[in-house]
Amino acid sequence: MAFLHRNPLTAPSTSLCLFSLLFLSNTHLLSLSTTTTTADIHDLLPQYGFPRGLIPDAVKSYSLSSDGSFAINLDRSCYVHFDDELVYYDKVVKGKMISYGSVSDMSGIQAKKLFLWVTVTGMTADSDAGMIEFHVGALSEKLPAKQFESIHSCKNKGAQESLVESI
Repeated sequence: MAFLHRNPLTAPSTSLCLFSLLFLSNTHLLSLSTTTTTADIHDLLPQYGFPRGLIPDAVKSYSLSSDGSFAINLDRSCYVHFDDELVYYDKVVKGKMISYGSVSDMSGIQAKKLFLWVTVTGMTADSDAGMIEFHVGALSEKLPAKQFESIHSCKNKGAQESLVESI
């Protein structure tokens, strides 16, 4: 009488269990080797040469691509006062880090100059001089980096509303 001897490793359920175990252990090892941290955007800014308070406190999420492109999503559009400057932040601020302390192709930030709102198209940080140069097309303005050290709160209202409230 011939006995059919079945190898336990070839049984379908055992093979499936071994495959699952192998897959899960590889996935676990892979997750250990690639550390993903969700750092606060305000803590990342100094690593790129900019002060922490350049972006207001209403950040919902952000993304940074390997080519330097970034998008910062705020929970709402808002206004921020930096000393004598009134700045408007759209819900999404985009740009591209072209080198340490230099951003181009920006959108989503506007500054009020006299009676006009101008779009900030780039920024350059000069840490030696303690200044940040804001580019508006071909024009630019340098402001002390100290204005942007602390993280400012997002306000729903601009200058006119704030002025009326203070009277």
